[in-house]
Amino acid sequence: MVSASEGSASAVTRRVTSTDGVGLAVTEHGDPSAPTVVLVHGYPDSSELWGGVVERLRDDFHVVTYDVRGAGRSDRPKRVRDYAMRQLSDDLLAVIDAVAPGKQVHLVGHDWGGIQSWESVARPETAARLSSYTAIAGPSLDLAAVGASAKRKRGELAPRDTLKQLIKSWYILSFHLPFAAPLLWRYYLGRNWAQAFQRTEGVRPPAGHPAATITEDGIDGIKLYRRNMLPRLLRPRYRRVDVPLVQVCITLRDAFIAPDIYDELPGRMPELWFRRADAPHWIPVLDPGTVAGWIRDAVAYREAGGADGTAPAPADAERHHADAAYVG
Repeated sequence: MVSASEGSASAVTRRVTSTDGVGLAVTEHGDPSAPTVVLVHGYPDSSELWGGVVERLRDDFHVVTYDVRGAGRSDRPKRVRDYAMRQLSDDLLAVIDAVAPGKQVHLVGHDWGGIQSWESVARPETAARLSSYTAIAGPSLDLAAVGASAKRKRGELAPRDTLKQLIKSWYILSFHLPFAAPLLWRYYLGRNWAQAFQRTEGVRPPAGHPAATITEDGIDGIKLYRRNMLPRLLRPRYRRVDVPLVQVCITLRDAFIAPDIYDELPGRMPELWFRRADAPHWIPVLDPGTVAGWIRDAVAYREAGGADGTAPAPADAERHHADAAYVG
């Protein structure tokens, strides 16, 4: 369900209602007849994360951003169960139906926007609406678990590798402690986000980041972790995805994600590109030009017909192909 939209010629805002009645704040930029790019932000961000990327894409594409449930101007369900992966995928599909009815789109996710978008990439009814998927510093929990299991069976997962990712993911454990994480956000992180950002990224956040809703976004977004992390890591639900092109963008100086979490992805999707940048986790706000370039490459390639078309793959892409019957 879509409410009445309003806005200027360059940006149109609208309210999209998801399958469970939650309202999502959606903004459209550019010409709706151009290829549609849907940008999904992570935690503890809102759609403002994409400002610099939108600036670089809106003249050539129909660029769509939205605040995920529990963030920004979207509704904030109180129950943890309302943040399940399947519901997050329903949210995305509601947005796609509203902004590009009957069409395929190019999906891009960063951080938790990437993590939750893998669910849509793996889900047949949503994947059918996707021409490409670009995941930036946002691994699939299910495929990460499947890959770790494969490494263990081959005797290739050293204890130090597990320890390294656990150290990077210390905050996830804290999010499962009752009361502790919300109190931390309310009385420290929300007020001192610039300092926290500088510790992990090496620089202070640029103007406009974070959004004014950072404290509320940090508190409400904890439900994403509590509802999804352990169930998906302990009981992964898929082993491959079938979107024609998946582009995985690895930030080599990421304080939260070890690059080897992506090692087992080749062979689990028809066409995979690895792109790498000597950058920290929040590359969309620190280097939006690189991110916009990655997106342009994927859109150009797919709009020209993919592997059988006229647009070449970028020279710096590490490419992998898999037989359609591969199950891993």
